[in-house]
Amino acid sequence: MRHARRLFLLSVIAMLGPIVPGVLWHRVDAQPATLAPHQQLLREIYQELIEINTTDSVGDSTKAAEAMAKRFLTAGFPSADVQVLAPEPRKGNVVARLRGAAARKPLLLLAHLDVVEAKREDWSVDPFKLLEQDGYFYGRGTTDDKAMAAAFVANLIRMKQEGFVPDRDLIVALTADEEGGPHNGVAWLLQNHRALIDAGLALNEGGGGALQNGRRVANSLQASEKIVQNFRLEVKNRGGHSSLPVKDNAISHLADGLSRLGQFDFPVKLDDVNRAFLERVARQYSGQLGNDIRAVAAGSRDPQVVSRVAAIGPIMNARLRTTCVATRLEGGHANNALPQTARAVVNCRVLPGESPEEIQATIVKVLANDTITVTPINRFFPSPASPLTPEILGAVEKVTAEMWPGVPVVPTMSTGATDSRLLRTAGIAAYGTSGMFGDIDDVRAHGRDERLLVRSLYEGQEYLYRLVKRLSSPP
Repeated sequence: MRHARRLFLLSVIAMLGPIVPGVLWHRVDAQPATLAPHQQLLREIYQELIEINTTDSVGDSTKAAEAMAKRFLTAGFPSADVQVLAPEPRKGNVVARLRGAAARKPLLLLAHLDVVEAKREDWSVDPFKLLEQDGYFYGRGTTDDKAMAAAFVANLIRMKQEGFVPDRDLIVALTADEEGGPHNGVAWLLQNHRALIDAGLALNEGGGGALQNGRRVANSLQASEKIVQNFRLEVKNRGGHSSLPVKDNAISHLADGLSRLGQFDFPVKLDDVNRAFLERVARQYSGQLGNDIRAVAAGSRDPQVVSRVAAIGPIMNARLRTTCVATRLEGGHANNALPQTARAVVNCRVLPGESPEEIQATIVKVLANDTITVTPINRFFPSPASPLTPEILGAVEKVTAEMWPGVPVVPTMSTGATDSRLLRTAGIAAYGTSGMFGDIDDVRAHGRDERLLVRSLYEGQEYLYRLVKRLSSPP
């Protein structure tokens, strides 16, 4: 998910701060002693997905998509409602539909099949064999994102077996190339098969549960994310011999501009998602800091108040404003020559609702040097926040209260990226939530020995089952 899950876990716990008196925190119990039939089905699907290599380099998402299609067909889904579609042989996507009463637009359940690279020599276990050990499942994709994929498949089959008739169609879409690669499944389906995944709202990765010291501290609902915009900063001049230096030096001009940009803070701008986030986070802080967070949420832009809140950490600062930071630098062509060119890449993470033109104009103003050109170097995909409606927020709160009484639900904006941004841009409100809790102090998605608590897999399955039913049953 392009580091969104890691950043989410870090952000939730960093914002909630230390455990405070008066808040009910829940310790994670042991895993289930025996598995119910729907849990056993999930376990089998999960293992099947983990053990199909779906990396971009040598993996095959089509093989995984076909395996899930077979699961649906074996469970009695009509062949017309189960489709595997692939723009390229190894980049398959599967879309399955449980038909309902069509009283509302469908509910889309999205997860990605592809995983980041994993080399056997870098792991202590085989990354493409599911290992259950010491209360954890180990394997590439155990958290990102095959747990949600397996849960959606198992739950849709369970609902069909139970004879559940939703008031809206339920669509499961498992896609390729979310983690990278040239054939992003969501973008391709929207462009070529929009009707198959068109929906009133969608559930996806990007949110979930945060654990610290074995205790559940928050359940997150991701409703927006920042958008990446990279700029190339460049200075050119005639250069010359290094023994005859002049003040008109390309590297010096660029360095001065970058120094100014590094000290600059974009203005604080809050949408409904980040405002709700701050309001709920403020409950976990006492004294001056709690008052400061509430003040910023209420609209205060007092520099001292904003500074104290931003000082909580980089993650809090990133939630308050657009950020731009230099990430690459090059210049000159010889040790004994004045540089003719100096370049830098500045990576911006732009708040929903702000435009790349607005950010570019601000950078130019901050650099305050007309010898530095500023050029966008990637396509910008604007993605509005999904509204925090009573339908979705209320449903998440009710299911969370049923399963983990007292655990707060926290709306969040991801500072990383998920495929939800593509849905939001296409007019489909998308929300990240899984009900799968992970340890903030040991986040391994994209890393060595990726793992998920065994209990978290089954709890997440139940959470998503209840949430989907609540979102697809008459009020």
